[in-house]
Amino acid sequence: MASTPSITLIGAGNLAGALALVLRQAGYRIDEIVSRPGSLARARRLARRVQARAVTSSNARFSADVIWFCVNDDAIRTSAEEYAPATGWKGKIGLHSSGALASDELGVLKRRGAAVASAHPMMTFVPGKPAGMSGVAFALEGDAAAVKAARRIAENLGGHPFQIRKENKVLYHAVGAFCSPLVIALLTLGEKVARQAKVPQAELRQVMQPILQRTIENYVNNGAAASFSGPIYRGDVETIRKHLAALKRVPQARAAYIALARAALDSLPVKNRKQLERILRSRK
Repeated sequence: MASTPSITLIGAGNLAGALALVLRQAGYRIDEIVSRPGSLARARRLARRVQARAVTSSNARFSADVIWFCVNDDAIRTSAEEYAPATGWKGKIGLHSSGALASDELGVLKRRGAAVASAHPMMTFVPGKPAGMSGVAFALEGDAAAVKAARRIAENLGGHPFQIRKENKVLYHAVGAFCSPLVIALLTLGEKVARQAKVPQAELRQVMQPILQRTIENYVNNGAAASFSGPIYRGDVETIRKHLAALKRVPQARAAYIALARAALDSLPVKNRKQLERILRSRK
């Protein structure tokens, strides 16, 4: 296979959009963007940006060296089964980017001669915000030839590829949940608490953004223990007691506070640990 193989992307969503742009910038030729008829307009917009063809399964050539499935997890296996008869797979690389599922989802392509792997970038992809891949970890798992090809691609995108065992992928993927979507869920609870505190909506970002950014910077630069601060770290028993009482007005936030405070007691440096444990157990 060429050092810069041609690539077909299956799917035209946020992940495919991000990959298409960075692959093109890295010198890869995007042959086709394959989408369902209902998403063809979006596929066409993306294809124009990367000089590719936007097609549906009915007129896709699948002639590229690498066929990269960028579809929802529950559609990977069925998509592979649907497209398996469409081309010869011997010598091709089949990739998918599920964080939780193994390369086995592409088993039908492997039986037809392809080398298959999962290549998951640990990054968040949202509409209108194309994500670069510089420094992004790529978890790789699968056939040796496909993993080798995926590793080369990830490195050319500026990513950080590493191999993972298939039985560990679900927990690995859960790490991403703690790093992004659950962080957003937690911040949403913080907004609810702020509204109960009568913080004006227009002031929410100014209240929350600086401390959030500094916390992330501290964690990245210094690690969790050295970045932990606040009343739990200090062992301010009465402050914690007051928090729990006030948070009865926002029950979801109170439950999350208790769960996260218990996690802090288990893993991070705190003072007055025994007293805090009793308060969190009492739930009064």
